[in-house]
Amino acid sequence: MELRELRYFAAVVEAGSLTAAAERLHLSQPPLSVAVAKLEREVGVPLLVRTSRGVEPTSAGSFLRDAAARILDEVDDVTAALRRFGAGVAGTITLAAVPVLMWHRVPGLLREHAAEAPSLEIRLVDPPPWTAIDLLARRQVDLAGVVVADHRRFAARHRPAFDVADWGEVPLVAVLPPDGSDAPDPYPLRAFDGEQLVLPRRASAVPSLPEEVEAAFRRHGITPGSVRTVETIQAGLPLIEAGVARGILPDPDRASLARFDVVVRRLDPEPRPLRALVLSRAGSDDPGVRRVLERISGHRDR
Repeated sequence: MELRELRYFAAVVEAGSLTAAAERLHLSQPPLSVAVAKLEREVGVPLLVRTSRGVEPTSAGSFLRDAAARILDEVDDVTAALRRFGAGVAGTITLAAVPVLMWHRVPGLLREHAAEAPSLEIRLVDPPPWTAIDLLARRQVDLAGVVVADHRRFAARHRPAFDVADWGEVPLVAVLPPDGSDAPDPYPLRAFDGEQLVLPRRASAVPSLPEEVEAAFRRHGITPGSVRTVETIQAGLPLIEAGVARGILPDPDRASLARFDVVVRRLDPEPRPLRALVLSRAGSDDPGVRRVLERISGHRDR
């Protein structure tokens, strides 16, 4: 039993005659008669009764008419759903983004995306940057969001394997313990001279915050009293909240760090900003991935 035969049969019953159904289907009558006769042979029971006024369904024909309506509706629904996949507005993709992007920028992306394509689910994981890139290379995620220092050099290094989308600047700010609420804004970069600083460890695969902070200190002749190294940016925040150290951290959209019990100040002079990048596998033709990347490019251009 073919879907084409079901559509022909349903059209005949609805029209009440082979001639009228053929006109609606833009067919000649003989092929339509052959298709209905073939369907009756396949199911082994008469489906139509020919009368002087046209045709009427038998009991079996009435059953098939109702069943065909349900089947054809489901097929239409499946076809429409597949078209949504093709348009990039349905399905599932996975984004691995570093936590500093998860705190504000990713929620903003999800909010805009949900309003436009609610049937396309974006699943999230928040590994360190080197792990995010490795997950992308091993095809365990579809996109990787990282924050880097020299974005042109980073992109040139990774472009043979990945396409790289620019997600805009990420400014660096002073992050002080809660008792620093009277600190000036902007906060002098030189105030870090002789103080205990917390920084995430370097990652040769993804030069980022440590390299940029150290470069800013060299340019202005600043030497911290000591540097406490932690595994990731988010691992250093409890130390700052506890008053053990101060930090210079990325603050995407100048809003990401507002959720923590710290004091955030602009810096004077401001270090060079980092850059948020989103990586995808080179030449990916997944419509959902393309749609998310278009949204990210739109954010950068605003």
